[in-house]
Amino acid sequence: MAKAKKPVKEEPFENQLWKAADKLRKNIDAAEYKHIVLGLIFLKYISDAFEELRSKLLAGEGEYEGADPEDKDEYKAENVFFVPEIARWSHLQNNAKLPTIGKTVDEAMDAIERDNPSLKNVLPKVYARGNLDPTNLGGLIDLIGNIAFGDAKSRSADILGHVFEYFLGEFALAEGKKGGQFYTPRSVVELLVEMLQPYKGRVFDPCCGSGGMFVQSEKFVEEHQGRVNDISIYGQESNQTTWRLAKMNLAIRGIDSSQVKWNNEGSFLNDAHKDLKADFVIANPPFNDSDWSGDLLRQDGRWKYGTPPTGNANYAWIQHFLYHLNPKGIAGFVLAKGSLTSKTSGEGNIRKELIEAGLVDCIVNLPAKLFLNTQIPACLWFMSRDKTNGGFRDRKGEILFIDARNEGHLINRRSKVLSEEDIQKIADTYHKWREVDGEYENIKGFCNSASLDRVRELDYVLTPGRYVGLPDEEDDFDFNERFTTLKDEFEEQLKEEERLNALILENLNKVKLV
Repeated sequence: MAKAKKPVKEEPFENQLWKAADKLRKNIDAAEYKHIVLGLIFLKYISDAFEELRSKLLAGEGEYEGADPEDKDEYKAENVFFVPEIARWSHLQNNAKLPTIGKTVDEAMDAIERDNPSLKNVLPKVYARGNLDPTNLGGLIDLIGNIAFGDAKSRSADILGHVFEYFLGEFALAEGKKGGQFYTPRSVVELLVEMLQPYKGRVFDPCCGSGGMFVQSEKFVEEHQGRVNDISIYGQESNQTTWRLAKMNLAIRGIDSSQVKWNNEGSFLNDAHKDLKADFVIANPPFNDSDWSGDLLRQDGRWKYGTPPTGNANYAWIQHFLYHLNPKGIAGFVLAKGSLTSKTSGEGNIRKELIEAGLVDCIVNLPAKLFLNTQIPACLWFMSRDKTNGGFRDRKGEILFIDARNEGHLINRRSKVLSEEDIQKIADTYHKWREVDGEYENIKGFCNSASLDRVRELDYVLTPGRYVGLPDEEDDFDFNERFTTLKDEFEEQLKEEERLNALILENLNKVKLV
């Protein structure tokens, strides 16, 4: 009797889409191609939203009776971008097979910016460049044209928003080290947001990259039956290209990005939100940044706990975040793990002052390989302006340490992600610890609530491993599982080596000897 065939697991829709789009990339660098693809996804989103509202205005029923479908104010009133005729998706699709399609798309982007001042200098105009084959661009337009089946704006925004976010992550992986400069891994953002729980208030990210922290904050509120309108976001980004991605990423989610600012001087030299006092700060600043213009800011009023060294911005960022917190505000951010132990150039003294001031709430040691742009070990800091209440129990004189180095799983030989279970485990530990009736327990090898006296004993070093100790049980080592993991990693390395050797050989064959 023939064995029944196992059902073939269908590949996720966004993964299929990514493979198809990547195939059309040909010889274009991933860093450039992402603007081409993401710009088109954005254009499809605003065109779908526009067409849906326009059909209601044309029907002229109920509240839309007597409305003019060509009146820009009608669209503005419902937070929908006005899309002129030459920029509508139907027009692009009708012209997708023409050799002039690149020029048509660039003109569409220009027209949208003219009619929507909030998008001025945001959209990419890169489609008529010589390295983008018109046939491939037409294929990409057809591909993206099939993303949102059905015309409901909410469905379209949800699907297109998800695809946009997925593609951001895939482009970051494709770019490797450079990709990490505009993208914080999704699982890290989810962990920060799940721990901070920004249900209501002002959320600030002064180094916002492509806006992932904001998108996740809004998602968090929606998933917990909160009201999205109770959150307002403020951000700043010094890289204009990345800022453009952030503006599109937020617009496709219908999130107001009017307070997400760009200037090339950055948050330290040109703080775009000088007077802002936020309820939440959530950020992933550049690790160990040595080029932050610290020599120009020696007497800055933000350095309340000590002047940070000019050669490393870690403790400048910490104090910048604290400066922007309101009296009951909470900050959660990523830093290089060295920030927990460093004593060079006065950093140890600043850390001591922060601890003695009762500002450090929780430290999380992260697994390796989570970040695309660096192999530097990372950690999360959580700081609270008021540990005595703020809706939680009095935690004055305590710091929670979580060692999450063993969490997460590999998705390829270079990259790891935290699963939903990992995120929940870490976040729940923090919540149980800080809540009034939380059933928190120290777990050897994972978490420990340490007294300020204990931190003093260890000379203000904040490495979680120093506090949590070794796990009670070391005998649950699974040899088969570990062997299989190592074998898979080794096979991936061999494949990558084979690919690189073939590429080198191909390039050598192109060299013509005179």
